This record gives sequence, C-alpha cells and structure tokens, in this order.
Amino acid sequence: MSFNVIIPARLASTRLYGKPLLPIHGKPMIYWTWQQAVKSGADRIVIATESEEVKQVCEAFGAEVCLTGNHHQSGTERIAEVVDLLRIADNQILVNLQGDEPMLPPELIKQLASALFHRHDVFMATLCEPIDNVSLVFNPNIVKVSRTVENFAINFSRAPLPWARDEFAGPEKTLPAYWPYQRHIGLYAYRAGFVKRYVNWPECALEKVEKLEQLRVLWHGERILVEQALMDAGLGVDTQEQLDRVRQLLAPV
Repeated sequence: MSFNVIIPARLASTRLYGKPLLPIHGKPMIYWTWQQAVKSGADRIVIATESEEVKQVCEAFGAEVCLTGNHHQSGTERIAEVVDLLRIADNQILVNLQGDEPMLPPELIKQLASALFHRHDVFMATLCEPIDNVSLVFNPNIVKVSRTVENFAINFSRAPLPWARDEFAGPEKTLPAYWPYQRHIGLYAYRAGFVKRYVNWPECALEKVEKLEQLRVLWHGERILVEQALMDAGLGVDTQEQLDRVRQLLAPV
C-alpha cells in the first residue's frame, strides 16, 4: 500500500502561538508528530508550513518541508498548495496529520490510508471513537459525528447532536443507551485530486458557523467515510493545559 503523509504546521496558531516549535523534552512538538508519521510506513512525509523558522527547524532534524502561503484557512487548503507545488498525482493517497498531534498512534495513520486504498469509490475518509461521558457531548471542543449504516458522515457538530430528547430534558443529563455518541478524530485521508476539487468550492455558511472545514464537503454533496478508530487517538494540543499533559505522558521513564 502506497500513501503519503502531509503535516500542516502553522506557526501563527491563534490559541497557542508558535505551537509547532513548543518544546517537549528537548524536541519541538512538530518533531514528535513527524516521528509518528515516520513509524506509519508512509512512502513520503512532507511538513507544510508558512514559516521559514519552522522550515529551518524541521529540515535540521531531517524532514522534507514545503513552504506555503500564509493565507490558508485550513489544513486542507494548505495541503492543496503542496499538491500543486510538488506536482502530486491525482490518484495518490494523502493523510492529513495535524502538526499538534504528537501522540497520535501511527497505526491510525495506516488504518486511514488503508480505508481509501481498499475503497476506490471513496475520496475522503476520517476516524471516530466512542464518547462515554455525557459532559464531553456538551463540550464544544469535542466534535460529534453521526454516521449512516454504511459509515458515511451525516453531520459533524460542536453541539450535542443528536439531541437526546428524554435523557437531556432534566438537569441530570445522561447518555441514551440506544445511541453511540462518537467523537470525530481530526485525521483525514484523501486522494490528491479530491483536494484540488475541495479548494475550488466556496467556503459554506455551515462551515463558517461551526468552524469545521469538513462541513464544506458535505455541503457540496460529497461523501466522507468515517471508520471506527482501532485504538485510542491520544491527546492533541490546543491549549497550554493539554501541552502540559502531553509533556507528562511523553516523559522518559
């Protein structure tokens, strides 16, 4: 199975500035993420960044880097520029691994690439994992996904969707026994030609409201395969608290 990993790494993160270069036990965060991609068995790994500083740091530890513009609104848009600059063939499978995922298991990267490799009728895929705590359903930072019987996405939302009418009616909210809430894992795989189509679609109203780039795909009538993750996705880094926790978890024994 042949696939490539592209790692968008934006220096000017709004929630945690300079995130790719923040240190974790003497190495920048982007190094740890890149290492997970290396372990996945990808044929090619490219770090995509708008920052010359990030580029220099990544090249120093041996990574291939593609310098992109600073105008992109999402990782997928940045990847589309990489596809163009590196002349990646339309049929190539690309896994979008966000630069703030230093703990994401390489097995999940491989699982997602395999999902496209074995489904020639699918052009985009992602992963989900169960939510077993009702407070997470109401947490807007946890993106919920609903799927069809064939595991294609119905919707993605920061809101507690679907709304459990009876279980959420009172002050003591519980999870319904008959609906398995799923958290969306922000790891994507696409065929390169699909990425080029994506960036030619205008940003949709739903995407603007939720701040979720994948909604553009559903808005324009395309399908997203959502597979159940084979293992826990680990902890990504959006806040200082999460960074502190990752440092603890990755601490040498």
